[in-house]
Amino acid sequence: MTAPAPASTALRRPSHRVPLPRWLPRRTSRGFLRRFTHAALVVLTLALVAGPVALNLPAALALDSGSVVVEDTAGILYRPQLEQNLRSIDFYQPTRVAIYTVRGRASDNINEQVLAFARQKHPEWISADGQKWADGLFLLAVDPQGRHVGTYSGEDRKLSLDQYGEVQKATKDAFREARWTDGTVDGVKEAAALIARPWYRHPAVFVFGAFGVIVVLGALAFGALARAVGRRRFAQAFAAGDASYASVTRDIEVTELNANTIPSSSSHGARILQRWSAFLTDYHDLTTVRARLDDLSRRARAKKDAITDAQDFERRAVRLDGLDDASADANALLNHDSGWEEAWRRQSGDLLEQLDEAEAMIEAPETAGSEESRGAIRALSRWVRSDVETWGEGLRDGSLTGDAALDRIADAQRELGTRMDVHADAVIADRTKNEKEADLMRTALENSRRGGGGRQRRTSSIVRYSRPDLNVFPVWTYMAGFSSGQNSVDHSRSSSGSGTTGYGSSGGSFSGSGSSSSF
Repeated sequence: MTAPAPASTALRRPSHRVPLPRWLPRRTSRGFLRRFTHAALVVLTLALVAGPVALNLPAALALDSGSVVVEDTAGILYRPQLEQNLRSIDFYQPTRVAIYTVRGRASDNINEQVLAFARQKHPEWISADGQKWADGLFLLAVDPQGRHVGTYSGEDRKLSLDQYGEVQKATKDAFREARWTDGTVDGVKEAAALIARPWYRHPAVFVFGAFGVIVVLGALAFGALARAVGRRRFAQAFAAGDASYASVTRDIEVTELNANTIPSSSSHGARILQRWSAFLTDYHDLTTVRARLDDLSRRARAKKDAITDAQDFERRAVRLDGLDDASADANALLNHDSGWEEAWRRQSGDLLEQLDEAEAMIEAPETAGSEESRGAIRALSRWVRSDVETWGEGLRDGSLTGDAALDRIADAQRELGTRMDVHADAVIADRTKNEKEADLMRTALENSRRGGGGRQRRTSSIVRYSRPDLNVFPVWTYMAGFSSGQNSVDHSRSSSGSGTTGYGSSGGSFSGSGSSSSF
């Protein structure tokens, strides 16, 4: 009979097992893991089963037309859509809904404005003792100009400050896009989901059991997602740069011919020729960079350095592609050859496109600035559009040289840049509440104008290459900067607290439930 193996040998675990964490008890850890896994599966199963069951329990009462009062003093809501959408919203308890819009300023306290309006026009919104909001009431207020949203309710429909913040947050994506009716409906929907919500409908009831699973899956997925995002950013930059590089390669012989015939006696032509002297060096360097980037493995393309290199490749290739076209137009315009009119249309068209974008910008509520700054841009647009036609006639009859016409385009670009800077200051003043927020907006604008973000845009404008002292920025960089700056301001506001709760100096002892925040 074979002797039994020594105990130490019989209990030895195979060496391929993964070591257990040090914090787990040696003797009970595997049993603990099994019990934990079984418990997690049970809880997750209950969550997945209980969730749909809870969602099918009897709910709420739909709003009827008599339960909604709309005071659209700002004139921003589309009543037919609003009333139709509100009728489909269910509350857990019968609730009267009031909607109030008002035009104010960023520095205003919308809580104080709402209370003053209620006292004057709708005393039924206030409790009999004048100290609270009336029972059964939910009130949503929005100031599209001062960029505030407020939510309030009676004591029997009271929410926590965090929940008021959730209702306000639900409105903000639509409000930031000036979709006032949609944002209002979104806010009322969120309020209906929170006010007097039964315990069994709280998301935690059926989410808690899945939390552990989600955390584990999220940790596993995070790395893969980060790599996928990195590869996508690399691919976008490389593809855009490669398209510009291919265009330069295709036209390089024609570009060299154009450069050789640009008159060096022209001030603009001489500067284009200076650029051309470095053109071939840059092109050959880009050829080397492109080959290196193209050879990177899939794994390497997700790394930060590779993404930065691809974005730099894109920026340089787009710039060379633009210089390619600017050289062709400079040759035609300065020599007044058969293609000068088409070249003039492109060069003046770049200026007119800037004016179009500037006029579109000042019409948007988010970037409207001040009446004075808008008027200055509109006046310049009228003058320049008229002058461009006059300059074209001068080129046609010989009374204006190509150099002189380009000088005038440069002067107009400089004046537009000056007025855009003034308008930018007005937008920042309108969109911010204090110097800290203004600094965030200015920093974002400067980063955008200096090429710190956004996709590269190709330009064939001669004056942008021939006049380095011009120091003006395309209108799209202002728009990108405003958008980025507003996001920074919003983040700063959302992280600084849960909103404004006071009712101002005129509120007296009023202490109704509610709060407001900015968007």
